[in-house]
Amino acid sequence: MLKFCIVVFLVGAWQLLSGQNNSTDIQIIQDPRVDTLLQLHKDLNIKSPRIDGWRVNIFFETGNNSKKLAMEAKAGFVQKYPNIPSYLVFQEPYYKIRVGDYRTQLEAEKFLTIISAEYPNAFVVEDKINYPELDIRYK
Repeated sequence: MLKFCIVVFLVGAWQLLSGQNNSTDIQIIQDPRVDTLLQLHKDLNIKSPRIDGWRVNIFFETGNNSKKLAMEAKAGFVQKYPNIPSYLVFQEPYYKIRVGDYRTQLEAEKFLTIISAEYPNAFVVEDKINYPELDIRYK
């Protein structure tokens, strides 16, 4: 009986191993519309290179001198925080200065706590942000 089990096991193993093809060629069959959708997605990202995110609004003003005051506020911020991007935004009737490109509200609020002493009226807002820089390092 033991000999019969061993023979059956060996024959089964041989069939299993001989049935495998050692070819590394893989053929992918897909609907051609997938390529069309992928290209459409790429084109949309090129046209609108922004994603949903958060920024900190440090200034907003309306009136005759509001643009000049906004530019001064932006220049002062850039001088203090040169590594944080800043943006002049006009949403009628306000000129606004928004800073940062944060993926989460928590990141934006963390930066808000850092600058809250200098900008006590600052607050976090949802906005379209630029894609974050990729940190690619080759080792």
